[in-house]
Amino acid sequence: MSVGVQRLRDDPETLRRGAADKGEDPSIVDRAIDLDERRRALVAEADALKAERNASSKRIGEAIRGGADPNGPEVADLKSASTAAGERIDAMDTELAAIEADLEDAMLRIPNPADPDVPVGGEEANVTVRTWGEPLPVDGRRPHWDLADELGLIDLARGAKVAGSGFPVYVGAGSALQRALISWFLDTHTAENGMTEIWPPAVVNADSARGTGQIPDKEDQMYVVTRDDLYLVPTAEVPVTNLHRDEIIEADDLPIRYAAYSPCFRREAGAAGRDTRGILRVHQFDKVEMVSFVRPEDSEAELEWLTERAELLLQRLGLAYRVLLMATREMGFVQARKYDLEVWAPGAERWLEVSSVSNFRDYQARRMAIRHRAEAGAKPELLHTLNGSGLALPRTMAAIIETHQQPDGSIAVPEPLRPYLGGREHIGPPGA
Repeated sequence: MSVGVQRLRDDPETLRRGAADKGEDPSIVDRAIDLDERRRALVAEADALKAERNASSKRIGEAIRGGADPNGPEVADLKSASTAAGERIDAMDTELAAIEADLEDAMLRIPNPADPDVPVGGEEANVTVRTWGEPLPVDGRRPHWDLADELGLIDLARGAKVAGSGFPVYVGAGSALQRALISWFLDTHTAENGMTEIWPPAVVNADSARGTGQIPDKEDQMYVVTRDDLYLVPTAEVPVTNLHRDEIIEADDLPIRYAAYSPCFRREAGAAGRDTRGILRVHQFDKVEMVSFVRPEDSEAELEWLTERAELLLQRLGLAYRVLLMATREMGFVQARKYDLEVWAPGAERWLEVSSVSNFRDYQARRMAIRHRAEAGAKPELLHTLNGSGLALPRTMAAIIETHQQPDGSIAVPEPLRPYLGGREHIGPPGA
């Protein structure tokens, strides 16, 4: 379950409003309430029948010990009543199991309410929190798809031949630039930010996908390995957060912070429109993810800290960006609060999302039963989970190509990446 049965009972209006604010059907809350009431009534009735059956069994023993004929009518009537009660209990247990399964499914479909100060609405309600750098003018700037093709960095046509549209092939310096970004991101997160590096599986099982909220909500967006009931990861968040599923973490071990690289697979890519140009919207891409497990009282500060970690990467890459507080219908099913970091791409003439940083509060932890002890010997309580892109590569790479293009058609390599490229300062045409 995600929001907790007690919250369902105590504060259903907040859950209804939270669902409506995110564009979800609030009637799922009423369905969950109805199922919970039916379950409680059935449990009470079953408990009464079990008590009645136990009393009948006791009376049978007392009657026999009192001299009644074990095969006589008195004992037969008592046994008949006990058998009838047992049959009714079995039927009720079957009904109860079905109701509990329906309740669990309904609870999983209630979205995490947004924090009270999150703006309600769609894209028009997003709030720009801050900006960094001066967006370059678009005059004379070429889009990354033209430059990448001319410089032999990305081969979209052969990627489409091998796997289909939305599966780019990075070639030569393009491949090296991808590898440099991944290595630099991970080195920064581990050496400077104190995160533990994780190299997770590229597939997860249904329990893992359910734990982070990919199902039952985003099934159509995920690639499924049907033969083995596995899902290709849409982000490293899914396997990494599930590392601590069903665990109790001691307070002294918090916060736990991970940085993980993974290929990411998303079926919804390739919508009609200008997003289909270049590598702005693809089915497979690379990303380094940051994941945090913290005490509930620390999660607001952790969200800001993670966001700053992603911002520092963009600053060092010399990319102008803005930080947006996302409105309710823009933040997703499981987030309580989310920032998007968008870089300016002067060739594409638009802002590109390269990171989303989210606080889930206890929503994911409840689904995965991840708890902590506030102190030694204390009762386990749910902790808070957070994650953020640090960073996603395709749009970061597109922004680097468009921002750092030179008059001669080459691309200046951002200073932090040069050690990973053998000191190379520019990327020019093949053979140059």
